[in-house]
This record gives sequence, structure tokens and C-alpha cells, in this order.
Amino acid sequence: MRRLLDGVYRVCAALAAFCTVLIAALVVAQVGGRLAGVLVPGADDLAGYALTASSFLALAHTLRADGHIRLTLLIRRARRGQRLLLESGCLAFGVLVTGSFAYHVVDMARDAYRFGERSQGILSVPLWIPQAVMALGAIVLFVAFVDDLVVILRGGPTSYERAAADPTAAPITREG
Repeated sequence: MRRLLDGVYRVCAALAAFCTVLIAALVVAQVGGRLAGVLVPGADDLAGYALTASSFLALAHTLRADGHIRLTLLIRRARRGQRLLLESGCLAFGVLVTGSFAYHVVDMARDAYRFGERSQGILSVPLWIPQAVMALGAIVLFVAFVDDLVVILRGGPTSYERAAADPTAAPITREG
């Protein structure tokens, strides 16, 4: 199970990186097109969709790499028992919030598919496509929160604690 989850986190991070490269390529195409007097239709829309995809697909990896803002000052000052309670409480809250968010994003994408909603830019894109990618990122973030909550309740260190302890390591690939 650990290797499967780590693989999902890695694939989402790689897709997020690809979307970031796609944004750069679209910007270069637009700038080059303007200099050459050529319009690149829909590049703004596609860059916006790629930005949303890269943001959401990177959320779980960022959590696991200790990249999200947390209350470490408060948690580090707490005693061990209090720290466990605070950390597990925060993770449980994260599970609730991201679970609710993922549910509603999936519902939104499903409605967009069911009603055939399309974007109103130069390119008429079915809205369920970018919304489905957003939903995937939200679901994987939810899974990452559940993953760390289960680990901490079993007495292990969370992924972001391991990443903070060894910032040169690739936290997703080094979990045991």
C-alpha cells in the first residue's frame, strides 16, 4: 500500500510539473506569436487550466514535503502527549476539510459533465475536464491527510516531519 500511495503522489507531482512547463511553453508561444504578428488562440484559457491543474495536483506532494504552512512553533513547544494530540487533531481537521472540499469539487465536475457545460473563451472546452483534474488533486490531498493521520495514530512520524528532519531527501520515495 505504501508504494502505491507514494506512486500516486509522485505521478501527481510529475503531472503538476508538466503543467507548469506547459504554462511556460504557452507564454513563450504567445510572446513569440505577438512578435511575429500571429495570434495564438486560446493560449490564455489553456494556461489558466494548466495553472489550476498544477496547483491542485501539487497539493499532496507539497504537504508531504513539508511545504504547507503549519503551526510548528506551537506544536514544537508542546510536550510529547500534547504534540501528538495537536498534530492528530490538525490532521483530522485537514481530513474533514479536504474530504468535504473533494466531495464538492467532484460533484461540481459531475454536474458540468451531466449538463454539458463548456467554457466561454475562444476554445470551447468541456468544463468537466479541468474540473476533473482539480477534483483529482483534491482527492489525492485528502488521501495524503488520511495517510499521515493513520501513520501518526500508529505512532510513526508524519511525512512532513520526516521531510523537515532531512530536507535534502526526497520525502515521498524514502518512506518505509
